[in-house]
Amino acid sequence: MSRVILENVGKLFGATVAVSDFSLEIRDTEFIVLVGPSGCGKSTTLRMVAGLEEPTSGVIRIGERDVTGVPPRDRNVAMVFQNYALYPHMDVYRNMGFGLMIRKLDKKEIDQRVKQAANILGITALLSRKPRQLSGGERQRVALGRAIVRAPEVFLFDEPLSNLDAKLRVHTRLELKKLHERLATTMIYVTHDQVEAMTLGDRIVVMKNSFVQQIGTPLEVYHNPINQFVAGFIGSPSMNFIEAHVVGEGNDLYVQGGDLKLMLPRDRETRYNTYLNRKVIFGIRPEDIHGAPIFSHSGEGVKLRAKVDVLEAMGSEFIAYMIMDNTGFIARFPSHMNISHKQEMDLFFNMERAHLFDVATGLTI
Repeated sequence: MSRVILENVGKLFGATVAVSDFSLEIRDTEFIVLVGPSGCGKSTTLRMVAGLEEPTSGVIRIGERDVTGVPPRDRNVAMVFQNYALYPHMDVYRNMGFGLMIRKLDKKEIDQRVKQAANILGITALLSRKPRQLSGGERQRVALGRAIVRAPEVFLFDEPLSNLDAKLRVHTRLELKKLHERLATTMIYVTHDQVEAMTLGDRIVVMKNSFVQQIGTPLEVYHNPINQFVAGFIGSPSMNFIEAHVVGEGNDLYVQGGDLKLMLPRDRETRYNTYLNRKVIFGIRPEDIHGAPIFSHSGEGVKLRAKVDVLEAMGSEFIAYMIMDNTGFIARFPSHMNISHKQEMDLFFNMERAHLFDVATGLTI
């Protein structure tokens, strides 16, 4: 079993709170991603699992063992760092096998493990090279290989792709996904990149200011964010946010802000009634603003007219920065639509996908 459990784990650096009351059960063979902005505590959490930082409070378990005070070498975990941390004077073979040599494993066993890992990663032809002779992507594979040969219970990744160019990052991301399926081992991955989090994680843990904000599958977090921070952090381009009020007309509720007035779904009226005539934050993702009424809830109150202020052609789609009098928002349109700069057009808001947030707490209503 390579289950990892963190119970009320906290970390202080002097008077500074780095991680606060972190609790999470990571299932055996699960790929979990900790994601959040710089300084939110995700790397510190990973380092506490590795044993490189000692928790100020709480308990960490790997399998059935309490490893809270156990040295890193005795935790049976392997960590892949952002900067690869390869020995420049050693060739790839020795870099991958050095940890096993320190543990005084049999030479035949070391050779077998190194060559097997090299085969998995497709770097067999690089075993005799020094790190300076390798590209960034090849160095990252060597760092992965060094972790694999240890046959750990848990793999730990601290922003391992941040030094790669965009194309190589996408390729390596796919390789990591395949590697997880092949090794069937628990993996904990830290990143500030929400695209990496969404594409890699079985579940993702969104953090901010030392606290866990939300834990769930990528789609759960994307479609049902628990608060405004999560809604804005997950998704690119970010969700549109507009200050508004909930108003009533007849039997219907509307969200009205600036030049927007949009009818709210009737099946949410019970939830939204308590906010009648109160200020809220209205949120809607760019892909839920359409240039044609292609969904059922597209009647009165959902159609608006706006002008394209800035247009970005992305190949398969347009990112359009729209403006309606004094209200601005972002929409996404397929590239086959005939859209031009400064064009006025009707927009249809899919209010079934809209969100309202409490102004005081930021929580989803």
